Amino acid sequence: MTNSTELTPAERRVREAFPLGERVDFGEDADDDPAAGASWGPERTLRAEVLRALLLGGPVRPDRTAGLNVRGARITGVLDLKYGTVPHPVRLRACHFDEVPDLYGARAVTLVLTDSVLPGLTAGNLRVDNVVRITCCRIRGPVRLAGARIAGAVFANQARLGTPGEPAEEPVLQLNHADVGTDLWAEGLVCHGRLRMNGTTVGGQVNLTDAHLSAPGDVALHAETLTVGTDVHAMGLTAQGQINLSGARIPRHLSFNRARLSHPGGQALRATSSVIGELWMREAVPVVGEVTLRRAQVDVLHVPPGAWPGPVGFEGFGYRVLEPRLPAAQRLPMLEREVAGYLPSVYEQLAAAYRTVGDDAAARAVQLARLRRHRGTLPWYARLWGLLQDAAVGYGFRPLRAAGWLLLLLCTGTAAFALHHPAALKPSEAPEFNPLFYTLDLLLPIIDFGQEGAFAPRGWYQWLSYALIVMGWILATTIAAGVTRSLNRQ
Repeated sequence: MTNSTELTPAERRVREAFPLGERVDFGEDADDDPAAGASWGPERTLRAEVLRALLLGGPVRPDRTAGLNVRGARITGVLDLKYGTVPHPVRLRACHFDEVPDLYGARAVTLVLTDSVLPGLTAGNLRVDNVVRITCCRIRGPVRLAGARIAGAVFANQARLGTPGEPAEEPVLQLNHADVGTDLWAEGLVCHGRLRMNGTTVGGQVNLTDAHLSAPGDVALHAETLTVGTDVHAMGLTAQGQINLSGARIPRHLSFNRARLSHPGGQALRATSSVIGELWMREAVPVVGEVTLRRAQVDVLHVPPGAWPGPVGFEGFGYRVLEPRLPAAQRLPMLEREVAGYLPSVYEQLAAAYRTVGDDAAARAVQLARLRRHRGTLPWYARLWGLLQDAAVGYGFRPLRAAGWLLLLLCTGTAAFALHHPAALKPSEAPEFNPLFYTLDLLLPIIDFGQEGAFAPRGWYQWLSYALIVMGWILATTIAAGVTRSLNRQ
């Protein structure tokens, strides 16, 4: 270690406080801004090599807990603790770092950099027995915590990462493949660049409430295969760029309530193959860009109908309950924006969600919409047959419509033939003419009241009889097709 006689007065104060774990405060007042730390004089300047020597082999006392506890200092040089073991807590609050600290592969008890200003932080594969705090830090360069193992929590509330207006070559916060024992707190975090959390495991929750992630045209949050123990809170999140949660495992809530997600011309929210307990977007600003949830599984989906106005990708997407409970007419337009075109499965899924809550009428409306959408994909002759089924019985979902058509045709035929009785083929053998049963004979192919074969209309009445026979066959066939489809569904 540097000889004590070579230490500056400021460094000597820190060395004397270290074995006692006492705080050394160089701040002149509460509003002292570490962003101006480059101009601080020697009275509050510490050399990184002095701090390194203290942390790796500084004096200790058996009756006290040693630790580095400094506030309001300027730290010059590189704080190089690479692969080192630091058995004491490190607390460097409201400090100004001239160089990027290097803690790659180090092991520490606690790392606290709250309110500090740094050009970056290199701490990949860091091992921390307690917590890491970069709360309210301003860090211009990347924060590298990939592969870190942190037994406690990570606190990044109100931190400012990256430089506005300057595109970052690498993610400004790198937590990919990190293991956080409890929670990741990042309320009010501002990232001018990408936030990477691929393969990260968090034992508790991830809290991004009111965070601002800015990576226009890029991936703002890259969290593929993220695994959390409870929730991901992103209430009030503002994201310019894609939110990628593909393959994520979130057993409870993923909340984008009041969020603003924007990625024009691209996928604003991508959560393919993810497993989520509840996905909430209550009071969210309508998403700008595509929402892709292919092969994802969600137990409760709480999405207002206007939250996803752009293209959607729902192929293989499964959910059990859809909230808020609204008429099918308000949900169907979303399915028509499926990027893959017509997919029967997305209609079946929506119908199943309505049946889960006991709304069979809405489920039937969805099934009818599915068949109408399918009709548009068929050749013209098949579309014609579909139109007949739809008009007659609503593809089997509107059975009363058949009764209406039957009553209309029956009244028309009865009135026409009551005004002009057709002539009997064999007057001596013909039964008394009855316009009602004569019309029924024409309409119903499988019923014979003995009227149709006994009388022969002429002129336009003959054409009316032909029309009633044809309409009867069409009506009977479409009813049979609708009943068969209904029985198959059941």
